[in-house]
Amino acid sequence: MALRISLNINGTEHGVDLEDPRPTLLDVLRERIGLTGTKKGCDRGQCGACTVLVDGRRVNSCLTLAVSLEGAKITTVEGLANGDALHPVQTAFIEHDGFQCGYCTPGQIMSAIGLLSETEGKASAEAVREGMSGNLCRCGAYAGIQDAVMDAQARIAKGAKS
Repeated sequence: MALRISLNINGTEHGVDLEDPRPTLLDVLRERIGLTGTKKGCDRGQCGACTVLVDGRRVNSCLTLAVSLEGAKITTVEGLANGDALHPVQTAFIEHDGFQCGYCTPGQIMSAIGLLSETEGKASAEAVREGMSGNLCRCGAYAGIQDAVMDAQARIAKGAKS
């Protein structure tokens, strides 16, 4: 049974033809639309590498059926920068070495943006550690990640464009 869905990804409508309703958002992003910034880690919702924002909320795209998101606004790491101007969280990750191999970085960045939105920019260091705990980094860059999130929070509060 062929099925056509329309997804709003990074502000652009994408028509996607599916043979059945089972593909996850992660697979549609990577294999059908060509947005490979979102990573497939565990494919079980345990590592956070596939984190994207759906209507501003963090979701594991490996656990979310693409057909369930018609009408939703999906944001991936590719949709954060404004031309050459990086999002404040991206800038903070670079400046605080919030990555090593980089595989988990897109999910970490998307989760950090979602966390800062959820806490309305008032997250303590403890809240950042807890709020980011669903995103694993096998390289152990957690100190840099926490510093980056705290710095991005301060940048956003001072009016850096997000």
